[in-house]
Amino acid sequence: MSLTAFTQKNSTNATKIQESLEVKKLLESNSLVKNVSFTNIGPTVMSGRVADVAVNPENPTEFYVGYASGGLWYTNNNGTTFTPVLDNSPTQNIGDIAVDWNSETIWVGTGEKNSSRSSYAGIGMLKSTNKGKTWQNVGLLDSHHISRILINPNNTDEVVVGVIGHLYSSNEERGIFKTTDGGKTWTKSLFINKDTGIIDVAFAPENFNIMYAASWERERKAWNFDGDGKNSAIYKSTDAGTSWTKIADKSGFPIGDGVGRIGLAVFNENTVYALHDSQFRRPKRKTKKTSDALTKEDFKTMTSADFLKLSDKKLNAYLKNNGFQEKYRAQNVKQMVRVGSVKPIDLAKYLENANSLLFDTQVIGAEVFKTTNGGKSWKKTHKEYLNGVYNSYGYYFGEIRVDLQNENAIYVLGVPIIKSKDGGKTFTSISKENVHSDHQALWVNPKKSGHILNGNDGGLNLTYDDGENWTKLNDPAVGQFYSVYADNQKNYKVYGGLQDNGVWVASNNARINKRWQQSGQNPYESIMGGDGMQVQVDDRNPNIVYTGYQFGNYFRIDRKSGRNKYIQPKHTLGENPYRFNWQTPILLSKHNQDILYLGGNKLHRSLNKGNKWETISGDLTTGGKKGNVAYGTLATISESPFQFGLIYTGSDDGLIYRTKDAGGSWTKISNKLPQDLWVSRIIASSHKKERVYATLNGYRFDDFTTYVYVSDDFGENWKSISSNIPTSPVNVIKEDPENANLLYLGTDNGLYVSFNQGKSWEAFSKNLPNVAVHDLVIQPTAKHLIVATHGRSLYKANIAPLQKMNSDILEKSSYVFFIDNIRKSRNWGRSFSQWRDAYTPEITIPFYVNSDRKITLDIYKEDIKVNYISIEADKGYNEAVFDVTFSKKGKKNFEKGSEKSALKKAQNDKYYLPKGKYVVKIDDAKSKFEIK
Repeated sequence: MSLTAFTQKNSTNATKIQESLEVKKLLESNSLVKNVSFTNIGPTVMSGRVADVAVNPENPTEFYVGYASGGLWYTNNNGTTFTPVLDNSPTQNIGDIAVDWNSETIWVGTGEKNSSRSSYAGIGMLKSTNKGKTWQNVGLLDSHHISRILINPNNTDEVVVGVIGHLYSSNEERGIFKTTDGGKTWTKSLFINKDTGIIDVAFAPENFNIMYAASWERERKAWNFDGDGKNSAIYKSTDAGTSWTKIADKSGFPIGDGVGRIGLAVFNENTVYALHDSQFRRPKRKTKKTSDALTKEDFKTMTSADFLKLSDKKLNAYLKNNGFQEKYRAQNVKQMVRVGSVKPIDLAKYLENANSLLFDTQVIGAEVFKTTNGGKSWKKTHKEYLNGVYNSYGYYFGEIRVDLQNENAIYVLGVPIIKSKDGGKTFTSISKENVHSDHQALWVNPKKSGHILNGNDGGLNLTYDDGENWTKLNDPAVGQFYSVYADNQKNYKVYGGLQDNGVWVASNNARINKRWQQSGQNPYESIMGGDGMQVQVDDRNPNIVYTGYQFGNYFRIDRKSGRNKYIQPKHTLGENPYRFNWQTPILLSKHNQDILYLGGNKLHRSLNKGNKWETISGDLTTGGKKGNVAYGTLATISESPFQFGLIYTGSDDGLIYRTKDAGGSWTKISNKLPQDLWVSRIIASSHKKERVYATLNGYRFDDFTTYVYVSDDFGENWKSISSNIPTSPVNVIKEDPENANLLYLGTDNGLYVSFNQGKSWEAFSKNLPNVAVHDLVIQPTAKHLIVATHGRSLYKANIAPLQKMNSDILEKSSYVFFIDNIRKSRNWGRSFSQWRDAYTPEITIPFYVNSDRKITLDIYKEDIKVNYISIEADKGYNEAVFDVTFSKKGKKNFEKGSEKSALKKAQNDKYYLPKGKYVVKIDDAKSKFEIK
């Protein structure tokens, strides 16, 4: 494959995506590791973003919950437990769900409706007619993101779907689509343009023919999000979605370039509420300053002469109150202005970055409108601003609901969730201490006021008293992880950063069940808020943890003392503020654990645990772009374990740099790679000094090509090793610490492993659904691979056998891997009461065979065969479970032997092997274990 530089900005074709899903199914069925199991290790107490809920109106204890990237879950016991029902589908990404309860037909619109950084694209419409046992894709393959599904209550084959369309590119398959034959064929009944989709559709409860829809014009780029436009409006249909008329113009509802996302709630044919994210600016008001204290705005127009006249006391108060570094105090800052190295405006710029500028923008924000004449005229329900409901993130919310028992009872979802009982004139918050602040979905019982299900970024909540009290229904493990880390303790701890849910930690072997509700102590502990980011732990002291939240806000935590120190590097006065990625990378040097690296647009290094910083590079990006999202930032850092100061960096705008002298000089090494893509990982090899791996990600161009590369000359030249991996953006590559040929790779749709340095890849998926894998970590002593998924929490697998699967073993007809010993117990086969099953010991026997065939594992005590196991083995890795018993013949042979002894029958009528050493044989292959 030629690696000549090019720019790839074309979204991936839907047909190619469908073909890749078929390739993945084939890879899974033929994988050498299809019998290597993953175990979910939680957490469940902290959940992920809910996309939608669908409740049986005749039995509201039965409902489905769709998670943005965590699949579909079913309960028939009011949320006490949930069962996943989408795991056998090609995706876990959900925009909306709808259920026809009479026929048990489920419709899932794939691809989250929110336009977030990790709102993953879908694969169209999925349908099940057997409560999720099987799924059929019934079209709209290029929709990417589906907002709403309406089923005719009287005809389950008649369905109307709102499609928001691609997130990062223009496309034709957006608008409103209708089927009257259960999804066999679709008609596009409303299309505005290639950049405007449909964010909401709702019908009158008593008349399916009357529908209202909200269009939304939006454009998301990696560096900017524009969530408003003149094509955002409200439409109406009187023929069940077959045709539509725009009704927002000249009606009192806002029009023009500032119209943002719109949510709809229909009470009856004529009465409709609309929630609008207004991006129109608030009128400027002349306000008197409540004090003479300096503000950021004062310096934007101040002359140097006026600056020098400021009192030192007043200037120092501004500098201290706004967190300027200690070296910036009145006298020396005035000197900098006096000699011209700093201008007064720099004291304002010092405090600004892409994130703060976003919040500084004063827009109208959330506002509620109502019509009582079918949309002919609209009137705003409230006079005051709904401050704090949207802040500057209205595109992330946009849902409104009305109680069908009470026209004046409405609910607005944002930060927080608010309700009104007077038709939107006044509102009160119903957010509580156990409810996440970001609200995404709401079901209001149409037959019982006050009974509400609330889906948010932290999971699902239930109330029966209209939000006065909430119960949390977080049973599924559906956390959206950005990162994972494992420390080096014997009973090692796992750390992970979660989307909007902070950083959590637990022992790797924590029990993930409900016993914590009895003890009062969940095994997972929260140690940081915000959007949880990367974690590093001092190898010398596991109580010293480095972590933080979005945009480079990092801390050094002493978990023993409970003290936190904020350690983000600060730019110098007069220098442009550093740009920090949403997921800012950090790295503790393996050569010296006092040395910490942190990447902004430049690379920063601290020699004393983050107390002080030095900048060891210039700008290692293309320089950023104008927009409201931080861009032109470092996304990944790696230092070679062979040499201190041999460092690689990768940026979100496609640049990879290398330094061999700890930052003294830098060389760009990405010119021969595809250009302008997000460098999701750069990894210096731990097996060969010259080797380095790189993965690129085109997600933010809707380019789902698999980009994976290796270099054996420090990045001077690159070779593609994406090989047979199905089309999906790549997030992470990990090199095995023991086996140089063994690689692991995480994509937006699953995990892969290679035994030959990327020449070919195996699907690695037993018990792991088709979900985005964001990060991987290997605990070298335990030989565990920990997988951080963005939607299904954390998984763990034992990779000790995989590390032994070198070319010699793969060429053998059979091989038995290391078998763990077991300790003899008098409780084997014993039950402690008539209500409990007998305790049954088990030994797992891992083995490899080079073809699909029936094999027999013989278990020997010296030369006496005590038992055997017959198994239909698959080509590749297999496991046999041995219950440590004698076979009938084995027992007779043992009792005849020279070590004849009286064997005691256990309580469950089985005879268990005595203490001693045993051998397991398959053909000529064998391995030992001991009963101690």
